[in-house]
Amino acid sequence: METGMIPATDTGARTGTATGSRPGPATGTATGTATGTATGTPTRAPAARTSAARAAAARPTGSSGELRSVLGRFATGVTVLTAGRHEPRAMTANSFTSVSLAPPLVLVCVARSAAVHAAVLAEGSFAVSVLAAGQQHLARRFADPGRPRGPREFDGVDTFRGPHTDVPLLAGALAWIECALTAVHDGGDHSILLGSVLGSAPGNPAEPLLYFRGGFAGTP
Repeated sequence: METGMIPATDTGARTGTATGSRPGPATGTATGTATGTATGTPTRAPAARTSAARAAAARPTGSSGELRSVLGRFATGVTVLTAGRHEPRAMTANSFTSVSLAPPLVLVCVARSAAVHAAVLAEGSFAVSVLAAGQQHLARRFADPGRPRGPREFDGVDTFRGPHTDVPLLAGALAWIECALTAVHDGGDHSILLGSVLGSAPGNPAEPLLYFRGGFAGTP
């Protein structure tokens, strides 16, 4: 299952708040220091210590297995990415998202080792079928590294050709999106594929298929 990586967020937010009240009228020289109630100038944590605390909070910890477990707690929809007109390839992907409506852009993260990765780069286009709750078998099929390849990859799967890319789209899906490849960005062991939407259409008005904590589920 392609899980993608969730962008890091700024976890070193400021936590300190001013708790002292404004000092009273000056009656001579200021002799008070901040000890709880404000009787002088509030004390501040040394800048170096504050920066170190923020850096520690943002530093990745744990193993890759722990990170996978943490990222798996973010529920997503499930799609099947397809590419290649003459020798179609497919892959289950949940690292898919919309980027912009004007212009219409989407992105999907694909492992560089995936066969569909080479197909997208060669063709310069791809399509996405958004799976419905009853399509777990398709999600599992196209996530299985032992599935048939080549002309047999779509054996027994109900598909039709997309009008804009001429690649297989999965029948019964919630929606279909066809894209021209606009840019490829480095994403570690994945590529981040940016697609300009050529066409889209709603499909089956069913509940979505979800992926959460390593398993598939429908909405309650």
